[in-house]
Amino acid sequence: MKALLLALLVVVTAATGCFVTKVVSVPMRVTGAVVSIVPGVGNTAHDAIDEAADSVDDLPF
Repeated sequence: MKALLLALLVVVTAATGCFVTKVVSVPMRVTGAVVSIVPGVGNTAHDAIDEAADSVDDLPF
């Protein structure tokens, strides 16, 4: 059990910086691309989601 906790701790500490922000921002960008298909409001929603994903990418991890 202790080995599992140690392995989990190592993975969590190794998953820092760019990796963590990409895990969050890539699904946001995919959602924005899918939403951009909707006529009328799609591009506005895509731009808002893309701006939020950019903000996540800029987090100082």
